[in-house]
Amino acid sequence: MPAATPRYKRILLKLSGEALMGDDAYGINRETLWRIVNEVKAVAELGVEIGVVIGGGNIFRGMAGASSGMDRATADYMGMLATVMNAMALADAMRQAGMNARVQSALTIEQVVEPYIRGKAIRYLEEGKVVIFGGGTGNPFFTTDTAAALRAAEMSVDAMLKGTQVDGVYTADPRKDKSAKRYDTLTYMDVLSRDLQVMDASAISLARENKIPIIVFDIHKPGAFAETMAGKGTFTIIKDEARS
Repeated sequence: MPAATPRYKRILLKLSGEALMGDDAYGINRETLWRIVNEVKAVAELGVEIGVVIGGGNIFRGMAGASSGMDRATADYMGMLATVMNAMALADAMRQAGMNARVQSALTIEQVVEPYIRGKAIRYLEEGKVVIFGGGTGNPFFTTDTAAALRAAEMSVDAMLKGTQVDGVYTADPRKDKSAKRYDTLTYMDVLSRDLQVMDASAISLARENKIPIIVFDIHKPGAFAETMAGKGTFTIIKDEARS
């Protein structure tokens, strides 16, 4: 655990559904799930207020369904339901780890999870609970990246962190191109103009408009989340030129 004080008091963590698969072809790998939960727990114990938005690609990806002939809106709604399933699994693992977690869904499924209510979500964060936002934005044609940026703005977070398979943003995929170089810092416009595949353009624009820095780090490296929160380790930060 880093001894330094966390740089941010309230953050939004964006996880892809694929982050839960581990080495499996699909679904949720329990070992990977527990490893991620322990990473989040370590940061929560630093006193950081944490919101989480998780994707559903490990269960169902809307674009894949659309490309095979399914109606795009229907496919996207199915993808939103997959994010709720992942959110429930993540919350259950957190509770088993002794954490206090709540799931709120943009889709109304009151028998299963709470509906998204901004004021209640903020109160949960202030009480030290981890809030996991499922259901995307509740609308088709929007990605969970955009949902993450939207919730980050609504929760007035200090930063949005994206946990990925690599330790930052590179000029190319470092797993395929050994010559790829990592960026330490980027501006929002750098990401948009260079078409860097960090988050979709809507999410980047929303973060830029609300001056929310985006930090990209490796969620699978032990201790990386807590190190990143302390300003240590390896990561890429995306922010406005004038923002420190």
